[in-house]
Amino acid sequence: MFPDEDSCKAYLRDQRWPKGVRCPRCGNEKVYASKARPFHWQCTKCGKTPRAPYRFSVTVNTVFENTNYKLLIWFKVLYLMLTSKKGISALQIHRMIGSGSYRTAWFICHRLRAGLADPDFRQLMGIVEVDETYIGGSDRNRHANKKHHKTGGWDKTPVIGAIARKGNVVCKMIENADMPTMSRFVAEAVSQKVSLVATDEHSGYQYLDRWQGYPHQTIRHGQGEYVRGEVHTNNIESFWSLLKRGIVGTYHNVSKKYLPLYLNEFSFRFNNRKESDIFGKAIAGC
Repeated sequence: MFPDEDSCKAYLRDQRWPKGVRCPRCGNEKVYASKARPFHWQCTKCGKTPRAPYRFSVTVNTVFENTNYKLLIWFKVLYLMLTSKKGISALQIHRMIGSGSYRTAWFICHRLRAGLADPDFRQLMGIVEVDETYIGGSDRNRHANKKHHKTGGWDKTPVIGAIARKGNVVCKMIENADMPTMSRFVAEAVSQKVSLVATDEHSGYQYLDRWQGYPHQTIRHGQGEYVRGEVHTNNIESFWSLLKRGIVGTYHNVSKKYLPLYLNEFSFRFNNRKESDIFGKAIAGC
């Protein structure tokens, strides 16, 4: 599909502006193509003067802007990320594209993950499962001088997620797995018109029905209960398993600072698992 750099730019142009090129600053459709520079346009509407129009390229306001690497390399990295169910490490990308340093491949991967965020998120409907998990290593596996000598998940990073049955997933890193934080997430991610919100017995969900009006039912894992009719959290737990297998098996370690970017990647790949042109959708969003 992409034999040269111009074919990549043409594909990016068609995905960004399927109805024709428009100014990224003011949305003006009457832009003029530059004769001297291919894939560059001019907009007189938001320029300083008619003789000093606003000039922009096909990569402006995208993750590909201001890069010394060709779009062909960026496209290859994105394709590898989208076709690897559990992700692909920056070190492997570094080997495959022959980048000057590991840091370059790491930077490209992170910029692409940032572009996979969903700006048009819609609240989940139908039967929704909500659950929390903790990302990070066990304290018993740390070196002696780094052990915290405390129990519980306090030293790990909490992540909360919600998934619609046979639908999309949304997840978010949180600072504390307490009731105000978890209730706020549910209010943002889940529509009030759902038929059921299924959770485990965590105390952070105990007032979803009383305070927020959700049709809430709980599955009690502590008593050995995992399925009760339509009440279970197996789908969201399956997503957590996929996320953790990717972190342990592919990335080995993910810092709290960059964890939201990895959540973007896994969520996008999961939500578009049935999309015939997942690559084109990712390019349009970048």
